[in-house]
Amino acid sequence: MRCWVNGEPGARVNVAERALQYGDGLFETIRVRYARPEHLGRHLQRLSAGCERLKFPPVDWALVRQELEELAGRQEDAVLKYILGRGEGGRGYQAGSELKVTRIACIHRLPHWPSNPDQNGVRTRICTTPLAIQPLLAGLKHLNRLEQVMARSEWDDQDVAEGFMLDPDRQLIEGTMSNVFIVAGGELLTPELSQCGVAGVMRSVILDLANTLGFKARIQPLTLDDLKAGQEVFICNSLAGIWPVVHVAGIGEFGIGRITRQMQMAAQAGANEDSGNWYKT
Repeated sequence: MRCWVNGEPGARVNVAERALQYGDGLFETIRVRYARPEHLGRHLQRLSAGCERLKFPPVDWALVRQELEELAGRQEDAVLKYILGRGEGGRGYQAGSELKVTRIACIHRLPHWPSNPDQNGVRTRICTTPLAIQPLLAGLKHLNRLEQVMARSEWDDQDVAEGFMLDPDRQLIEGTMSNVFIVAGGELLTPELSQCGVAGVMRSVILDLANTLGFKARIQPLTLDDLKAGQEVFICNSLAGIWPVVHVAGIGEFGIGRITRQMQMAAQAGANEDSGNWYKT
């Protein structure tokens, strides 16, 4: 892993940084392919929306874009994690008005996924750790990820690739590291995220692609009964793309269907688009 802080090489951050003290920050995990940051416009739109909602100090977005493009341009295939912290200082939870946003960039190798999950599909489970309701933070990729850490600690079976998380009312929300789509009656359904969950960049790509391909896509509340009734299920994120789900423990088995394959091909073909579309719910 190689890191830069405020544009300078290094991995040292002041202990007074509020991202460290309080999780007071946001992050994006960007796939770099052939020296290009994929879906950069969507990542920046989500980051900007998060800064606005959290009332961050001003951010130089031209500098952020330039920094991300330059770092990606030095790689062939990699993961670029980009963190914005509110800055150093403030008194307790009160941030103060003189803070300057801290920029942290890290380059990682791509994860190794055995068994070709994009082609063969993945096995999943339902997590017992619920997602708390917090509409002020819903949709954002903020630094408070303890719920996902706790949910991911529920299993160590390498054959289980992902766990689905529910809210306190047992509504299906997302995976620990992914968004979920259900194909039912030829339509794509994905959970509404107005109360909790992360509105993923790849989720927004798929919603746009569905419209382009002539499929009806709906964002709506979903339950485990909806999951069980689906003809196809797939999960998605910016690094992995789209993985078909072939098994959900306690729910059932699923085939890898035509619509999932069409969405995979369309997502791969459109990896270089730079739309600013991002859907917060």
